[in-house]
Amino acid sequence: MSREKTLILIKPDGVQLGLVGESINRIERKGYQLEALKVVNASKDQLEHHYSELIHKSFFREIEKYMQEGPIVAIIASGPHIIDVFHRMSGNTNPSLASFGTIRGDFGRESNDGIIRNIVHSSDNVEHAKEEIKIWFPEL
Repeated sequence: MSREKTLILIKPDGVQLGLVGESINRIERKGYQLEALKVVNASKDQLEHHYSELIHKSFFREIEKYMQEGPIVAIIASGPHIIDVFHRMSGNTNPSLASFGTIRGDFGRESNDGIIRNIVHSSDNVEHAKEEIKIWFPEL
């Protein structure tokens, strides 16, 4: 069974709500390994690279604003099928549609300013994981 690596970001709302430990606990309880972890303040350059396919969308500036509301915890985690499994653990991108028991279903929310604060991000495939890890962990 091959080990995959993925990037997981605990977004500013997850950090502000004190959900770093809960998120990491869920990863570790599932038997996955943390390979790297750091607290970062997202730069404009990182966000433009990370969300390059959205940069020309009208809502990109809202994403940028949201991701710069506070620190982010960036994690490289690994294990068999972690990309698909962590996606299921995270739940639907829209927390109002995410199942209870998922990170987004339990803790995410839509807010009065129209920004969806959904606690976490994770890579959606192996190739994106490699690209995203380079953005958030250029030193590795």
